[in-house]
Amino acid sequence: MAKTLSIVMLCFCLMLVLLGEIQASSPASQKQGQGSNHANGMYGATQGSLRPQECNPRCTTRCSATAFKKPCMFFCQKCCAKCLCVPPGTYGNKQYCPCYNNWKTKRGGPKCP
Repeated sequence: MAKTLSIVMLCFCLMLVLLGEIQASSPASQKQGQGSNHANGMYGATQGSLRPQECNPRCTTRCSATAFKKPCMFFCQKCCAKCLCVPPGTYGNKQYCPCYNNWKTKRGGPKCP
């Protein structure tokens, strides 16, 4: 009797694990995860969340308020290519992208705008 009960419990646990695996790998849950990333505004602001072709529009937004657009765009795109993220807004918020924040010039100043 105890042996049968333990086999039934084991089968039940395996079914739960398999159901969780199927649900986690379904295309609907992956699309939902991407949508929530866009909805909360963190897409592209966290390290490694951008694709290289998405750097130009992000850097255009980042450098929109500066008087030095050409150097800002140059360094922003260079940093984005390395870090695959651009902090949100036109200034600050570098805590969202540690790579972008920690890359320094030879003199120790910030490399990324």
